[in-house]
Amino acid sequence: MNKTKNVRFRETVDVYICSSCDTIDTEDDSDLSKLALNLAQRAIAAAIKTVKDEHAIRNINWITHGEFTVERGRKQIEEFVLSWEYQDRWVHYTKLIETKDVVHSFHYIYSVRWSIPTANTPTALGSASAFFTIKFNKNKPPDAPVDVSFIFEGQSLVHRPGKTRFREKWTRDLVEAKHILMESNPF
Repeated sequence: MNKTKNVRFRETVDVYICSSCDTIDTEDDSDLSKLALNLAQRAIAAAIKTVKDEHAIRNINWITHGEFTVERGRKQIEEFVLSWEYQDRWVHYTKLIETKDVVHSFHYIYSVRWSIPTANTPTALGSASAFFTIKFNKNKPPDAPVDVSFIFEGQSLVHRPGKTRFREKWTRDLVEAKHILMESNPF
């Protein structure tokens, strides 16, 4: 049984890792250890690359204080949301909902409302919202980037672009929770 395992291992190594090698001496443990170490290092590197590619946190180049307008802020949020991974069935729209004049800054709050319309219900019964805040500091120079953060409705965790990877499950859970609440409350 051990011979069969050694043969399978040797064949795998000969084909994929050491194609230039003629044969591997199974009696020499140092060559086998080097080969095993090389194989393990390549497997770890490939796994790390796969995880980084699949779970990349996306961001965009945000506008500066000098470039900021209400419409540009909305377009930037749209651009950022379009970089998220979600199924095509979701639709969303972005609008400015509030402007706050705080002591040293202006806070522009935008709503990104998500829903899943269907042929039977073109106006979706439930929706989920993400609220973006673009903080325009009155004292910063025009070339300083604006400060952007966002939260999802009903949650208090503040997300920052480039720090959090969007998960479609968040919006789906919000829509499902609203649907359950509406069904349980007879009107």
